[in-house]
Amino acid sequence: MHRRILGGTGISVSEYAFGAMMLGAWGNPSHEEGVRMVHAALDGGINFVDTADMYSDGESERIIGKALRGRRDDVVLASKAHFPMGPDENHSGNSRRWLVRALEGSLRRLDTDYLDLYQIHRPDHATDIDETLSVLSDFVRAGKVRAIGHSVFPAEQIVEAQWVAERRGHVRFRSEQPPYSIFNRAIEGAVLPTAQRYGLGVLTWSPLASGWLSGRYVEPGDVDLTKGRQAVQAHKFDPSLPGNAAKFAALGELRKLAAELGRPMSHLALAFVLSHPAVTSAIIGPRTPAQLTDLLEGADLRLDGAALDRIDEIVPPGVDLNRLEADYVPPALADKSLRRR
Repeated sequence: MHRRILGGTGISVSEYAFGAMMLGAWGNPSHEEGVRMVHAALDGGINFVDTADMYSDGESERIIGKALRGRRDDVVLASKAHFPMGPDENHSGNSRRWLVRALEGSLRRLDTDYLDLYQIHRPDHATDIDETLSVLSDFVRAGKVRAIGHSVFPAEQIVEAQWVAERRGHVRFRSEQPPYSIFNRAIEGAVLPTAQRYGLGVLTWSPLASGWLSGRYVEPGDVDLTKGRQAVQAHKFDPSLPGNAAKFAALGELRKLAAELGRPMSHLALAFVLSHPAVTSAIIGPRTPAQLTDLLEGADLRLDGAALDRIDEIVPPGVDLNRLEADYVPPALADKSLRRR
């Protein structure tokens, strides 16, 4: 497993990060199997583990805490805060009031006294970025956090946060965590170049495009909209939607390329993400030990220029095949009251 430096921090992280979203009720409810999977990932060369307080309502963090007992010093551990952790509106967001409590909760569940990377899970239009950076800087200066990052920040908010940190004397963000895959390439236009401009590490999630690039889907009949993720997020899977129909068309060509390389689709998908010079690590989120084994076997694949050119022909650079999949919609678009006098 190759290593890269996280955003100029000097912290060496594996090219694959173990994403723990599927540990717990959302995916694999067995704590024992979850612990074994984390250990297998570490034994396979991964040293970077990423979770969040809201994954299975804190259960993911508790499983990670169990798995890292006795191995904590060898692991770069990251978590996130922002999403609701209870019915009270103040139990969410990026305010000082909430983040102080959120970090305390994460450290307790993870059974550690510090995080290597603490990330803001989404932008918060109700909280001044100066307020957020102020409390995050306090965490770093208190030794509770080594570095800070954000997730799914648009390019303009990345720039604003960097300027505010410089002008106000705050610790600056060192990483961005966006979705990125062959089917979701919009961040290539502004987010990735902006991250490079400011020296941010980029930790990409959903490299398999919610399972589309795992090899599971071949034809529309393979999609079952009555259960699981397909039912909950039908907009990402419904074959009748043009964006999803485009995915099936692209899959046919990608399968040909994977076959020529002698690799499964999942390996092609991860190698594509890691080929971008802005990307530090690709977050893998296996639900089962078998999935983890398959993904680890692809860590050695490197795509040459010809293969990347083929992918560009199948899915053009900077394009999201299904625009309905956006995981963050700016308030100016999501809230119609902001567009009305």
